[in-house]
Amino acid sequence: MLSNPFFEDRADAGEKLAAAVENELGKLNLTAQNAVKPIVYALPRGGLPVAVPIARRLGCALDVVVAKKITRPDNLELAIGAATADGHVLWQKQKQPNLRWQKSALQQAENSAQSLLADLASGRPNVSAAGALVILVDDGIATGMTVAVAAVALQSQQPAAVWICAPVAPDDLTGFLAEIGDKSIILETPSPFYSVSRFYGQFPQVETAEALECLQRQIEWRS
Repeated sequence: MLSNPFFEDRADAGEKLAAAVENELGKLNLTAQNAVKPIVYALPRGGLPVAVPIARRLGCALDVVVAKKITRPDNLELAIGAATADGHVLWQKQKQPNLRWQKSALQQAENSAQSLLADLASGRPNVSAAGALVILVDDGIATGMTVAVAAVALQSQQPAAVWICAPVAPDDLTGFLAEIGDKSIILETPSPFYSVSRFYGQFPQVETAEALECLQRQIEWRS
């Protein structure tokens, strides 16, 4: 971690990102007649504590889209692709699975995503991305694979637009993020990058119980 990190923790990053998102929404000058409803979608689990302040600031629903990295068996940190719980798949550089281990890795990623989605189901609101302004949030973007496949999954629901939002991402991903969403809002784009965690003062693992609580609190807050 840096001696002077960009963010104290995910909540701090979320507050700063919420201000930036609200500022961009303000530039649209939407009237009541043509305004589209925003929905915040987080990539769990780490994206949820960042997404909560944004959903609160916008007064909107908070949901999740679950995506998991597809990794090589000999390097579990290297993403060669990503898959969502509902079956959307992206491969790094558009590579299709042609080896037995790739198919196995894909199945493992899909199973993991489906399991997490099931664990969070009780906290999800009854909303649809169709026609909505989707604010897709993560706590940071490293390779861009999970946020990209999440964007693809949400685009399939025909939203009005998809905004990719994160506190930090590598500078060399700026162009890629602009391609996968209608707008990208990234607060910091450092180079060299190395890892998301080094830009936070505190970056503990977010447990499933905490992620579920984030969703449930937002439902209670809006009721």
